Amino acid sequence: MVAIAFLVIGCQNLPSPHATTTTTPVIIKLSGWGADPTEQKLLKQILKDFEVQHPAIKVKYEVIADQYMDVIKTRLIGEAAPDVFYLDAFEAPFLMSQNVLEPLDAYINPEFDLADFEETILNSFKYENHIYGLPKDFSTLTLFYNKQAFTSAGLTSPPATWDELRAYSKQLTVDKNQDGRIDQYGYGVIPELARQAYKIRAFGGQLVDANGYATFASEAGVKGLQLVVDQYQKDRTAAQKSDVGTNSGSEMFGQGKVAMVIEGNWAIPYLKDTFPQLDFATAEVPTINDKKSTMVFTVAYVMNKQTQHKAEAWELISYLTGKEGMEKWTATGFALPTRKSVAEKLGYDKDPLRSPFLTGVSYAMPWQAGKYPAAIMNNFDNQFISALLGQQALQQALQRAQTQANKLIQAME
Repeated sequence: MVAIAFLVIGCQNLPSPHATTTTTPVIIKLSGWGADPTEQKLLKQILKDFEVQHPAIKVKYEVIADQYMDVIKTRLIGEAAPDVFYLDAFEAPFLMSQNVLEPLDAYINPEFDLADFEETILNSFKYENHIYGLPKDFSTLTLFYNKQAFTSAGLTSPPATWDELRAYSKQLTVDKNQDGRIDQYGYGVIPELARQAYKIRAFGGQLVDANGYATFASEAGVKGLQLVVDQYQKDRTAAQKSDVGTNSGSEMFGQGKVAMVIEGNWAIPYLKDTFPQLDFATAEVPTINDKKSTMVFTVAYVMNKQTQHKAEAWELISYLTGKEGMEKWTATGFALPTRKSVAEKLGYDKDPLRSPFLTGVSYAMPWQAGKYPAAIMNNFDNQFISALLGQQALQQALQRAQTQANKLIQAME
């Protein structure tokens, strides 16, 4: 029903770009989700800078705190959506297919320097040879390791392969108090699909086929995910956040409950602020099956196809994702720039903590799973955790998740 409604509104006659003819500023509504107060303050400052440079445009910024995509989809159907809004790459395939986003190709001129964007990231917002979004920032996944724990275990460098990671984990799993309870696990497991999909691809598998149906219950899927199950069940050198009483992978690493964890760039400011005494380093995700792989997460600014102010909406998008706006947005380091020139100017390619994130972009797997990703993600997460806990065999769990996901997708087609 949502898809049909989107199709109807997408086919309506749409107004031409608005030309400012009076001194009254055009109001552009920008919507995003809630974030760290520091990030919110920074974005508001950048929007003020934009308004100074574009006095004929005023930006009304709205934070949608809960159920962001549900709110956006409802407003798109009701013709009340913002002019410009955040769109996660994970949700992009569905909206791009519904004819509710404005293609940006015609607005992009040579001076905008589209080639400056990381191609892997930009491709997440392409559909049928059109660009529907320009990515504002990104993060890949990278290995975080506790340098003090490594030194205590006699380890001098991060693991380069997954076999090495498992071997290191055994050395790093310790009972510090000699009371029969493990105080530090070698590795912190985050079982959600968003953190496991690259292991499936390392053996040649995919999350979805060309028609958007789940395919993760393949031989490749079992091989990749069996690595996680074996380390957790057989080696007993890995822990989940619930095993050690924490709320995230970053927290269990920061508290010293695990010596290694694979996390995103967002973990760096969190660890520095929350655990200032922690001595840690980062490295590329260890190779699996002799292949380099990681995930890349990104968010774009997109334009509502129904906006009455397309020219002004483009001015805002082009500023926020242009070299000046992106440098301001990513200069503090909590987000990484999707423009190569900005990353180089800010020195992130030489930053010991952040350079592995940039290196991983070229081979990263975008976090996308077709037009109906929630069906795939939710069913995978529910069944895989069951297999991880030993409640059912991995192959059985994956097949159940895939079958149920595809039933839901078929019903939504």
